[in-house]
Amino acid sequence: MSQTGSQPSIELVEVGPRDGLQNEPDIVSTADKLALINRMISYGARRLEVASFVHPVRVPQMADAEDVIAGLPDRNDVTYIGLTLNKRGVMRGLATKEGGRRGIDQAGCVLVASDTFGQKNQGQTIAEGIAENRAMIRFAKAEGLCAQVTISAAFGCPFEGEVKPETVLAIAEEMAAEDPVEIALADTIGVGVPAQVEDLFGRLGNLLGGRIPMRCHFHDTRGTGIANAWAAYKSGVRAFDASLGGLGGCPFAPKATGNIATEDLIYMMERSGIDAGIDLDAVIQTNRGFARVLGRELPSRVARAA
Repeated sequence: MSQTGSQPSIELVEVGPRDGLQNEPDIVSTADKLALINRMISYGARRLEVASFVHPVRVPQMADAEDVIAGLPDRNDVTYIGLTLNKRGVMRGLATKEGGRRGIDQAGCVLVASDTFGQKNQGQTIAEGIAENRAMIRFAKAEGLCAQVTISAAFGCPFEGEVKPETVLAIAEEMAAEDPVEIALADTIGVGVPAQVEDLFGRLGNLLGGRIPMRCHFHDTRGTGIANAWAAYKSGVRAFDASLGGLGGCPFAPKATGNIATEDLIYMMERSGIDAGIDLDAVIQTNRGFARVLGRELPSRVARAA
């Protein structure tokens, strides 16, 4: 990655098309999703989570996953991620590449650091999630598809409360054994604080020893999301999930609100001398355009202040 001054740059993973939209009550058309993705690429996003391979009854907003992926621009400088919760999801991801089509570039595997939430979110206990995700990563890699993994509810569970760091690190060690391209920790319900983030990512970094990159995924339910992103940066994280306008939320996590906003993350990083390769003015314009599609103002503080 390039550097601005002495500060290492970051990579934005724009999750707006998937995590940002999955909880929206009104279905966003395939055409509007593709227009949004094109605007995101125009403002500099080079890694995007574009869809999830889940049953449409559980997440209706993602029912057009294959149609969205079929319409993506075929660009060599952009990486497309499809969220997969089980082997069936990986198989659907692989099917998007059949017949010489571009398809997705990465399978985004997920498991939950809580038995109760894992069972509600994807029908898996922690042990079942570990076994399933190890198998998913092996299968994806054997079929020529890159695989990364996210440990959800790593900072707290909406049903069980505190999640022990030792639980998260034990899961991470199991995932690291399969050599994914990246391991992410997600604060799915937005309960984490900077001290907790520094501690957990510091310990994860020591566990991984630089062999596997780390990524962070924060929700801003309690207003700590951007502060947590800064703590993650200080702890060695260089890849950051964020969603245009701060959209997002999990259908299976009560009261969880949106992801940290792309605008807010980029503003903080740029003002701190850290490059992300993103045109902030263009992000704000995209925010305003998509607000018209949704019929309401988006939560991002930076966009509202511009």
